[in-house]
Amino acid sequence: MTKLGERVLTSADGRPLGVAEWGTPQGVPVISLHGTPGSRLGRHHDEAMLDRLGMRVVTYDRPGYGVSDRYRGRSVVDAVSDVVSIADSLGIDRFVVGGGSGGTPHALACAALLGDRVLTAYAVVPVAPYEALGERWIAGQAPANVREWSAAMAGEEALIDYLAGEVDKIREDALNILDVEEDLAPSDRALMARESVQRVFREMLAEAVRQGPFGWVDDVLAFLRPWGFDVATIRVPVVLAYGEHDTLAPKAHGEYLARVIPGAEVRIMDSGHVSAMDHAEENWARVLQIATGRT
Repeated sequence: MTKLGERVLTSADGRPLGVAEWGTPQGVPVISLHGTPGSRLGRHHDEAMLDRLGMRVVTYDRPGYGVSDRYRGRSVVDAVSDVVSIADSLGIDRFVVGGGSGGTPHALACAALLGDRVLTAYAVVPVAPYEALGERWIAGQAPANVREWSAAMAGEEALIDYLAGEVDKIREDALNILDVEEDLAPSDRALMARESVQRVFREMLAEAVRQGPFGWVDDVLAFLRPWGFDVATIRVPVVLAYGEHDTLAPKAHGEYLARVIPGAEVRIMDSGHVSAMDHAEENWARVLQIATGRT
C-alpha cells in the first residue's frame, strides 16, 4: 500500500483536521472513519489490499484525536461537516464513506445527510444508537467496555478520569488497551498475534492519544446522546457487516441496524470484532462494485 501523504486541512469553522491518504491516486475515493479510539493512521494491515482493489482512501483524526483540535460537546452528526470540508479541500465530489466500530455512526450520518454525494456506505462491526437498544445496548460487551460505559454514564469527569488511566496504558504499550484473554473472541486473539496487525495498532493508538483522552471521551459521550439524525432516513446503498462473535460491538447492534436501514445489504461474518479485518477484502470488493455502478 502506498501512503500518498499527510496534511492538515481546515474545518468549516476553522479547526485543524489531520488527514492522511493511502492507496492508488486514481482509485475510487473512500473517506474512512476510524474507530474509538483511533486516528488517521488507522488502516488495514495488508498493505497491498488498497492497491489490489483500486482504492484511494482518505482518513482523518476526529476532533480531539491526533492533530485535530478538540470540539467539546460534539454530536455524531457533527462529523458530516468535517467530511464535507475534507472532500471539498481534496477536490473529491462523490465518494464511498466507510466506518468501523466507533466510526460507523459517523459514516451513517454522512449516508443519511449527504444524499447522492455518497456512492455507498460501508458499516463494519457497527454501533447502534443507545436509545434504540436501551439496557440491551451494553449486553454481551467485554469487561473493558462495560467499565468504560459505566464511567461515561457517571458523567464527563468520571469518564475523563477513567480514560486517562487507559491512555497511560496505551503510552506504555498500545496493545495494553485490551486484555486479550478477557476481552476478545478467539478469532480476535489470533489476529492480534500477527506482527503486522500489532504494528498498525501501535501507530494508530499512539497518535490517537497524542492530546490525551479527549477525542475518546467525546466519542463515547456522543454515542450515548441522540446522534442528530435518523438512520431510517438513509437512502444511499449501505453494506452492513457484523460479527457473530463480537464482544466489543455485539451482534445485537448490527441486527438492529439491519432492521431499520432501508435496503441495507447485510453480511454476517464468522468473526469477532478486530478479526472482521479477515473479511475486509471481500466486503470492500462488494462495496466498490456497488459504488462503481453508481458513478
